[in-house]
Amino acid sequence: MAEATASKLSLLLLLLCISAGELTSAATSSTDFIRSSCGSTTYPALCVKCLSAYAPSVRRSPRELARAALTVSADRARSASAYIARLSAGGGSKAINAREAGAVRDCLDNMADSVDQLRQSAQEMGRLGRAGSAGFMWHLSNVQTWCSAALTDENTCLDSLSQSGSGGAAKEAIRKKVVEVAQLTSNALVLVNRNGPNY
Repeated sequence: MAEATASKLSLLLLLLCISAGELTSAATSSTDFIRSSCGSTTYPALCVKCLSAYAPSVRRSPRELARAALTVSADRARSASAYIARLSAGGGSKAINAREAGAVRDCLDNMADSVDQLRQSAQEMGRLGRAGSAGFMWHLSNVQTWCSAALTDENTCLDSLSQSGSGGAAKEAIRKKVVEVAQLTSNALVLVNRNGPNY
């Protein structure tokens, strides 16, 4: 009886070790896939840093990786937009002078548009369907258009800030946040494009 119990325990431990090894191997494979995919982006270190947490859901799917990248971009754009809104309303320790106020309002409008376009893009990635199906390219084209428009809005915000002359701490803080969002959006667009027929 004791031998049978010991044998069952040994078998159970062996199965647990194999399962743990497979899980570790799958996680490593997913992380390697993200690292490899991010290597083709303009900001690979930022890409890996922001998307590694999504490895379990991404696995080795270019589509899921693109959707994760769009979601991260939308979340960061929303956070930047909320930050800009607080500063423009007089919140926080960084004051916006009168000369910067117009540029900051323009930037806020552009970031609001960017958030909407990135959200739409992430949702549309879920509607792609099977590659080669009738609507696949139409949905992918929508994602590419909206993601490109979001990147244009972010760059317009940055242009508006730079054209408002030298600025203080508030303007620099806004610029840093928007630059990061633009870098994330640029990376997301590259990952979206990897879902096209040329890949």
